[in-house]
Amino acid sequence: MPLALYVLALAVFAQGTSEFMLSGLLPDLARDLGVSVSAAGALTSAFAAGMIVGAPLMAIAGMRWPRRWALTAFLAVFVLAHVAGAVTADFGVLLVTRVLAAVANAGFLAVGLAAAVAMVPQDAKGRATSVLLGGVTLACVAGVPGGAVLGQAFGWRATFWAVAVACLPALYAVLRGVPSAQEEDVADGAAAGGVLAEARVLGEKRVVVVLVLAALVNAATFCAFTYLAPLVTEVAGLAAGWVPAVLALFGLGSFAGVSVAGRLSDTRPAPLLAWGGIALLAGWALLAATAGSPVAAVLLALVQGALAFAVGSALIARALYAASGAPSLGGSFATAALNVGAAAGPALGGLALAAGLGYRSPAWVGAVLVAAAMVIGVLARKTLFAGIGDQSSDLQAR
Repeated sequence: MPLALYVLALAVFAQGTSEFMLSGLLPDLARDLGVSVSAAGALTSAFAAGMIVGAPLMAIAGMRWPRRWALTAFLAVFVLAHVAGAVTADFGVLLVTRVLAAVANAGFLAVGLAAAVAMVPQDAKGRATSVLLGGVTLACVAGVPGGAVLGQAFGWRATFWAVAVACLPALYAVLRGVPSAQEEDVADGAAAGGVLAEARVLGEKRVVVVLVLAALVNAATFCAFTYLAPLVTEVAGLAAGWVPAVLALFGLGSFAGVSVAGRLSDTRPAPLLAWGGIALLAGWALLAATAGSPVAAVLLALVQGALAFAVGSALIARALYAASGAPSLGGSFATAALNVGAAAGPALGGLALAAGLGYRSPAWVGAVLVAAAMVIGVLARKTLFAGIGDQSSDLQAR
């Protein structure tokens, strides 16, 4: 894999830390700015909304830019938004900075996915995607717990400053490491095709099916992950000190899942999605049923992290293969699909909790969402896996 891919993954790591870090900072932040914790929770929703809207809009806006400069601009805006958030004493201003940061993050990830698959051979899109998404999983393992510790020690503003500083090496590396000649070629091709031509590709049935499946699987992941802490403490009976360790285990599993799925997404996507989906469905149901056992809860956090991100990254790779005729906008719609799931999943889990179904219910909701994805996948399997046999034969011939 090209070194530039790891440069992009470094930037994704810093941005992923920002996306998830508020879960451990809300009480301190709410006290400091004089708002309720529930009001402070709107910062998370604002970020998700910015990601959903920002991915396609920023990809369209940047279609005529060389990718190196588009990535640099998005990352610079992301840094400035965090600096502004770190110094403000006004909750409304902080809310605006979260939206701006999310839009910039969405633009970076969308263009980054397009740049990543353009740097590698046509049969290596899964591996390229796994490297990039590895930055998100590492944020879960190291960035988010580290941000929580930093926030507890020095206040929530210190975490915002830390994210901004962490982006600076990535900003320099993007300027130095992303190949400009290739970007110019791809950008010119995208401009020639135009937005409407790429939009027609994205409206094809196969692309739509894959994006819906990605949204459902990610909704299941974030539904269960968002409420993993109360499941661990209130159902499994573990002390609160275990929560960071369990979250880190989930992150370690997700990194392993993305890494293993990278190659399989290119060579054996159909078995990976079929068997991985079945295992993922069974795992969420098993977690809900056995969460009263501390050992089961801890082990399944690791296993489900691996399965969720293996299946999720495979679906993103499948979307990029299906949308190969939309090199500029394909990554943006994949990004938007992921964030639709990231926003919808916790909301559905919250509804289950509000209905009095208990802390096991988000895991059950996750199982239902994966089951829905499996049903759609089976009904549309001919469309979903069209061309995979030819692709696998070509790989074996090589």
